[in-house]
Amino acid sequence: MNDSQPPKRRSVPAADRSASFEAKRREIAEAAVRVFDRVGFQRATMAALADEMGVDRSSLYYYITSKEELLDEVLRTVVERNFMLAEKIRHSNVSPRRKLRDFIIMLMTSYGEHYPLFYIYIRENLSHVSGPRSEWSVKMRDMNRQTTESLVAIIEEGFADGSFRPIGKAHVIAYGIFGVVGWTSRWFKPDRSDASAEEIGATYAEMVLSGLESPY
Repeated sequence: MNDSQPPKRRSVPAADRSASFEAKRREIAEAAVRVFDRVGFQRATMAALADEMGVDRSSLYYYITSKEELLDEVLRTVVERNFMLAEKIRHSNVSPRRKLRDFIIMLMTSYGEHYPLFYIYIRENLSHVSGPRSEWSVKMRDMNRQTTESLVAIIEEGFADGSFRPIGKAHVIAYGIFGVVGWTSRWFKPDRSDASAEEIGATYAEMVLSGLESPY
């Protein structure tokens, strides 16, 4: 992570990338997320990760090269999944109201299922990176943009068929929705909340829909 002169990662033959190898990488990734959440991504170190797992730091380099590799890989997988779900909702054969409700619940549920991964991403503003991670950054921003476009398209569809009142620009409403869900980073903890992530998403969906739908 930020340790000086880390040992070079040993190459792993494809044949050795077994189920147990991948399971160990997942275990390391889960431990890393806990460390990132506790001390912040920038302050996290490989030594801290090793302490979290109760192992020697040098043993980690058989599985990973850096904290950046860990976070980038895990985040990319989740963001790709959310984008695919957003597109599925956008192109489904249901009403704009149902699409918007499904989208908000999907987003908040994902935040809960992958807690606290997205909250670390929001808090650290990790999209502003350079160097070797530039390609990853570009791909992440592109998927974020496309996910936002999916939400904007749903709102515009509701404007077009009269389901939603044109109370403002679609992209402004979309950013507001992401803001409402993102603010849960300040208070939502799955193990302490008296409402599940899905229940919170449903509440926010009804709140948004109440403002968009005509009262008449």
